[in-house]
Amino acid sequence: MFKRKKICVVIPAYNEEKLIGRVIKTMPRFVDLIIIVDDKSKDKTIIAAKDAAKKYKRKLDVVVHEKNQGVGAAIVTGYKHSVERKMDVVAVMAGDAQMNPDELKDIIAPIVLNEADYVKGNRLIHGQAWRMIPKVRYLGNSVLSLLTKITSGYWHVADSQTGYTAISQAMIKKIELDNLYKRYGFPNDILIHLNIHYARVKEIPIKPIYHVGEKSGIRLWKVIPTISWLLTRRFFWRLKRKYIIDNFHPLVFFYLFAVVLVIASLFLLFRLLNLYLDTHRIPPINALALVFCLVMSGQFGFFAMWLDMDDNRELRVK
Repeated sequence: MFKRKKICVVIPAYNEEKLIGRVIKTMPRFVDLIIIVDDKSKDKTIIAAKDAAKKYKRKLDVVVHEKNQGVGAAIVTGYKHSVERKMDVVAVMAGDAQMNPDELKDIIAPIVLNEADYVKGNRLIHGQAWRMIPKVRYLGNSVLSLLTKITSGYWHVADSQTGYTAISQAMIKKIELDNLYKRYGFPNDILIHLNIHYARVKEIPIKPIYHVGEKSGIRLWKVIPTISWLLTRRFFWRLKRKYIIDNFHPLVFFYLFAVVLVIASLFLLFRLLNLYLDTHRIPPINALALVFCLVMSGQFGFFAMWLDMDDNRELRVK
């Protein structure tokens, strides 16, 4: 226990036979329960986890998926199991030993002290992040983090992709677990769902750990377009749910005007190009209308973002 709160760590695992034992061995002693969710591994992950738990005398629950569903689905399964076990605070750590167990106390403390409902680690603000994180992943992470700021409403969250997190049991019970994205877009999607319920979110600086023996299965060329499309859909879902259905806010009009003007800009651009190819000249009125639509769409969009930031300012935990 930690300050009289029951602490649980969910470890989504897929083919982590080599490193799962190290994760269990180094788990802080204040953790009351470790939940391994095996996502239909092809190796001996379960056996290695049970052997390590027995050797190091740790309380361990193992839940096995009948088929591979993705890391997000594994975390959801762990969340549900933690509620059944009546845990107060639920952290998530990877099974590949790329999360420093010494930082777990900092991750769970804001929730234990009721300062936050959800805590995320932030690797990007570490002084050595640019040198320690593979450059392609660093840049891909930065792009997705920027998109997630706009989509989720948590403008202060700078590292959306880290999986080192903690959440209160009360918040787990509020969010629609079965509607969360099941694969690598899970960290982004859960922020959007948390925002719907006005969850207080805090970021904690953590040290990035790489090259501990496992090769990442993430393919950015595939993941970034997939998550970007997910964020686009979830963005409009959040606006409808939070600012129309639950509590109407005029910022939806500004976003609507921005979208309409962008569509009009595309139409005018297509018309301008078509006329130029036919006549080799650009009609001044067409060009002026295009510039006007682009400028106004930007103004409406930025003003809507400002209103969204203002509406969510109380959800930032410093």
